Formats: sequence, C-alpha cells, structure tokens
Amino acid sequence: MGITGRIHSLETFGTVDGPGVRYVIFLQGCALRCKYCHNPDSWSVTCGRTMDSEDLVDDMLSYSSFIQSGGVTISGGEPLLQPKFTKDIIERAKAAGLHTALDTAGSVPLNHSRDVLNSVDLVLLDIKSIDNHMCWSLTGRGNIETLATLDYLEKIHKPVWIRHVLVPDWTCNTDQLVRFADYLAPYTCVEQIELLPFHKMGEYKWRELGLHYSLLGTPPPTQEAIDTACAIIESRGLSVSLHRDKSGVSKKKIG
Repeated sequence: MGITGRIHSLETFGTVDGPGVRYVIFLQGCALRCKYCHNPDSWSVTCGRTMDSEDLVDDMLSYSSFIQSGGVTISGGEPLLQPKFTKDIIERAKAAGLHTALDTAGSVPLNHSRDVLNSVDLVLLDIKSIDNHMCWSLTGRGNIETLATLDYLEKIHKPVWIRHVLVPDWTCNTDQLVRFADYLAPYTCVEQIELLPFHKMGEYKWRELGLHYSLLGTPPPTQEAIDTACAIIESRGLSVSLHRDKSGVSKKKIG
C-alpha cells in the first residue's frame, strides 16, 4: 500500500508539461484563485477521487512504452498541498527509472514543500506576477512564497522551467515583463521561460460552477505583444519558449 491522496484527472499522453511524452497527474485542491484559471473545478480540496500512490504508479507504468523517454509530471491544482502523497509518487516513479517533474505555483511554505522539491528532478515554477500587489489581485495571494521557493531551488541547484501567463492589461505589458526578466536573469537554475498566452478555454467551467469570470472582456494577447514579450526575455540572456494548450489529448477525468 502507498499513500492516499485526491486526484482531479490524469493525462496519459501529455506533451506540454515537461520534456518528452509524459504521464501527467492533476491533483485536487488549490489555495489560489487565479482570475484566468481554466480548471476552477480543481480548487476544492474535498472533490475529485481518492487514489493510492501505489495504484497510481502501477497505472503510470502501464504506459511506460510511451513515457520512458519523457516521464511523469505532477500538477494540479497545487500538488504541494499534498506533499506526502506527491513525494511518494515521485519516489516510486524514480525507482521505476522515470524522469519526474513538478508543476507548482510554489505558494506553499518551504517547511511543507522542501522534501518534495529535494526529491523531484525538474520544477515547472509558475510565477503569476513578479509584482506582489498584482499577484494578490490576480490570485488572492502574494508572490513571497513563490520567490522563496525559487531562491531555494537556486540554492540546491535544481533545474527550473519558469511558467508565466501573458494576460493583457495585467502581466502582458512592457514594464511588468522588464521587471520579470530582470529579476530572473541572475538565476543559474532557470533553464528556460515558458510563456503561456492567456486564453478562455476554461471560461465555460466558471459558468457551470456559478462563478464570476472577471476576465470576460479580456482578449488573448496579440502576436505582436507575444513577440515583444519574447524579445524582452531573450534580451536578458534567458531562453524562452511558447506554451500552447493542447487539444484532443488523451485525458482521464477522475470522479
């Protein structure tokens, strides 16, 4: 028997959450309330389905012929809200020879997350905004824990891919992007910056859940704005890539 935790969904052929083809585990529960979240159904800590980490890894290994050159990514929700469950999955996957990645906003204090960060091979760290006040407005929480997480990852020389959503009138403007790039430039642990253009693919979920979607009138960023964002980041010597949301990928909804 392993450790039990709550799962939102599983993706058995993920191609955008770390290197190669990956088995992606979306855990249930998140303390942030991002205005652009496309999975608000993942927020509640009591929804989803309870699963055992041993059973979960057994299912993962049934796809080993596809993910052997990629690995497993634990995402959410916020996986660091279930640190023991997350760590056990990581350790079991690594024992089976799989590369492991953690997709997190780093918003959990280090005294709860440190063991997980130490165990995983790669961290996909989502910085919502480099400006603490904007982060509060966007997510309902500040960025202090996120930046402390980044500092710790630098200290232990853990490979990091930074993720950042480009939201018009919020994070997708020159001043914010310059601050963002200047802040990240000194970090040697940061291998690349993944920019995620804002989209409305999850807007219908807000309606179904009876939630107010405050970005209803916000358009996706223009190609010119995306190109400008890439240029600003590259001008600081940082590697940048564009993260495009997938469609038609095999995904198993749990619960």
